[in-house]
Amino acid sequence: MDDTVLREHLKKLLAGREAHVDWKAALKDLPENLRGVKVEGAPYSLWEILEHTRLAQWDILEFSRDSKHVSPDWPSGYWPKNPAPAAATDWDKTVKAFHHDLEEMVKLVTNPKTDLAAPISHGSGQTILREALLIADHNAYHLGQFILVRRLLHSWPGT
Repeated sequence: MDDTVLREHLKKLLAGREAHVDWKAALKDLPENLRGVKVEGAPYSLWEILEHTRLAQWDILEFSRDSKHVSPDWPSGYWPKNPAPAAATDWDKTVKAFHHDLEEMVKLVTNPKTDLAAPISHGSGQTILREALLIADHNAYHLGQFILVRRLLHSWPGT
């Protein structure tokens, strides 16, 4: 079976532009002073959501391609310690790393040499297909949170 169509669907799903805005749009024009603000009723700041999403995506990617990868402790290793980045450069590094790792997963799933359905040798039944779907699902979940917090901060178009 030719899996080219499946690989293209995965690429689009990971990009996140099919049913909703993508992370690039969600991050666009966000004022620096709102990055660490917690809105009443929301458990996380924009920084916490973004950094958590980056950390989880990185962990899933590395698990997918590196048998020596060790995942961080849960939950402490998946969430930043503070609601705001220490510096604007920390925000910028996280955004850059998030996009880089997402592109790396896209490269992995679109590479015809990657067997999407084969169990990952160092896993417990996971496949690259499952890990790509996990990233897409997790990223979409937190993207929705991110946009909701931006709306609550009156920092989203139309709010």
